[in-house]
Amino acid sequence: MKAWSNFVSFSLERLSGVYLWAVFVVVFTLIDPGEFFTTSTLDSVATTQAVQAILALAVLVPLVAGQFDLSVGATANLTGIVAIVAQNMWHWPLLAALAFAIALGFLVGFVNGFVVVRLSVNSFIATLGMGSILSAFLVIVTGAQQPEPVVSNAWNDLAQFPVGGISIVVIEMLVLGLILWWVLDWTPVGRRLYATGGNAEAARLSGIRVNRIAWGTLTVSGGIAGVGGILFSSLYGPSLSFGATLLLPAFAAVFLGSTQLQPGRFNLWGTLIAIYVLATGVEGLQLFSGQQWLGDMFNGVALIVAVALAASRTGGGRRRRVGFRRSAPPPPEQDAAAQVPSADLESAEGVQG
Repeated sequence: MKAWSNFVSFSLERLSGVYLWAVFVVVFTLIDPGEFFTTSTLDSVATTQAVQAILALAVLVPLVAGQFDLSVGATANLTGIVAIVAQNMWHWPLLAALAFAIALGFLVGFVNGFVVVRLSVNSFIATLGMGSILSAFLVIVTGAQQPEPVVSNAWNDLAQFPVGGISIVVIEMLVLGLILWWVLDWTPVGRRLYATGGNAEAARLSGIRVNRIAWGTLTVSGGIAGVGGILFSSLYGPSLSFGATLLLPAFAAVFLGSTQLQPGRFNLWGTLIAIYVLATGVEGLQLFSGQQWLGDMFNGVALIVAVALAASRTGGGRRRRVGFRRSAPPPPEQDAAAQVPSADLESAEGVQG
């Protein structure tokens, strides 16, 4: 019942993003109601941000367990282009192209997990390097030439098919969100993820296989990013550079989302709220100023503020250093136990059931 209580609390602390969202809507509507507060603007924001939200979910999963994945943008770009190339140049049927592209996303995530867990490389560095490697693969696959769009109604309908006045990609994003929310908030797997992200050493001592958790979250992140890349390419056509533009807003949304509903805790619904708060602000500023650079500036400032707020929620001296732990072999139990506060150990033991 605790998870539901976060939805019925209307305190500023838990729902500041929702109130900010309302302020954006009111202000931009008052400036020009005929331009901003329209069904076309609503559909545009909902549709364009659906893929961004999927990338944010790809970032969220490993962050819950204390790992960074900076390769999600490059993974999405590569899988989206591979799905197009497989149909246009390799003449594969749609289902085969989709299966291959999604499998490629999971493979990238699996390799990230191998590097982090087996080679003991910090996840920030490992995934940053992987992003650069994938950019090189993108050039190899395409010959640095943007491929032709896929001429197929089935391909276009993956993201553009209308459902109740909105594009199906919004429905797909919500379905994915519901699945992840159930896993994170209502299953033992989710409790182990949060325990690992909160205190990896205490989680290890309580019997949680933290290395397996880290590897698994990075693998899932790659798969989700692959799905996002396919949907983006279906929605907008081929692009060799869209992945980089999605990475910063995804991280900004996840950190800003950690200040919503469950302050100090990465959570799914807070992330989705943050996605649309940021999108509404960017849409309004660009609509009335005509300056495209405002989007990058807005998202950059939002990321800095969001991380600062997320850090402040955890309390000065005990700020979470998410993702900067090495996945090292467990120390001898008698020595390690002496280094872990008893309260943290008891908390971690509680998730094992």
